[in-house]
Amino acid sequence: MKISIERSVLLKAVAQAQSVVERRNTIPILANVLIEAEGDSVTFRATDLDIEVVDRAPAMVDRAGATTVAATTLHEIVRKLPDGALVTVVSDPATGRLTVESGRTTFSLATLPKEDFPVMATSEYASNFSAPAPLLRRLFDKSKFAISTEETRYYLNGVYMHVADGEDGKVLRCVATDGHRLARIDADLPDGAAEMPGVIVPRKTVGELRKLLEDDEAEIAVSVSETKVRFATPEITLTSKVIDGTFPDYSRVIPQGNTRRLEVDASEFAQAVDRVATVSSERSRAVKLQLGDDKLTLSVNAPDSGAAEEELAVAYGDERLEIGFNAKYLLEIASQVDRENAVFMFNSSGDPTLMREGNDLSAVYVVMPMRV
Repeated sequence: MKISIERSVLLKAVAQAQSVVERRNTIPILANVLIEAEGDSVTFRATDLDIEVVDRAPAMVDRAGATTVAATTLHEIVRKLPDGALVTVVSDPATGRLTVESGRTTFSLATLPKEDFPVMATSEYASNFSAPAPLLRRLFDKSKFAISTEETRYYLNGVYMHVADGEDGKVLRCVATDGHRLARIDADLPDGAAEMPGVIVPRKTVGELRKLLEDDEAEIAVSVSETKVRFATPEITLTSKVIDGTFPDYSRVIPQGNTRRLEVDASEFAQAVDRVATVSSERSRAVKLQLGDDKLTLSVNAPDSGAAEEELAVAYGDERLEIGFNAKYLLEIASQVDRENAVFMFNSSGDPTLMREGNDLSAVYVVMPMRV
């Protein structure tokens, strides 16, 4: 195999591939990226056996062929080459080495046989549809902060993507929860998605998917089966196993009877929470909210380090209420608000609180209170 490729194109492709590779693994071939050159393009394939990413890039192919090489090493080499450089990559089956040349710099790397590289089996997808990148980006970006990191409740270690009944008919919905907070985000149902089976997309896949969704003009081809999900652009295909488990009935957690309504400027609120939480050394310190007539008082009392209090002008006309929340959870939820105002719906100091963006019901958040 012999190819010539622009450094920036190579870096983008290798960066995507090496981020899938696990740093510590017992199977040497899984630390490698499979490079296949044919026609006028080269593909880079990496996997951790749960996720597979294939990145296609244009290149001058002088000699077709394939080999595998350490993904992180190749990424570091390409990253350190000068901008605008032309990179020549040559594999020699006789020596089992891969040569990377650019200008006066030459690297010789060990390879492993391409035959040993595991390729994820293709599956029959029950549903195939396409969706604009901004739609999918909003669904996953706004829900991923609530993914659980508790391995024992593995079925919460991802985002549940499914078709649900919305206010005005069927919607594509993403839900994530860790038992302390919940995010439920809706989007218009793309054509062809109505029969999609509900799947739990793992946390790592959600992180990798973010790179595919950065182009606002991109149309993403989505394929879903009971066991796998695939997201593809013309250049990149990301295939992932889904979490084998049943996502809990989240609708029971979303409060329906909360009547006390607080409306507050979302960015002012987030900044105030951040400021008063400064006196606490523990990230999980509770912030106390005291609600009165059109006034919100935020306070933190950390006996070992001090106390803080801040007042905000808000829209609130119900009876007085004192309620406490984990400062980190409040900040994460407040930071999701794209609109100017956040609306909180309370019931009592011991019940879950609902939060949404203004009057928009397509993004709903729930957070459990803390004792203060």
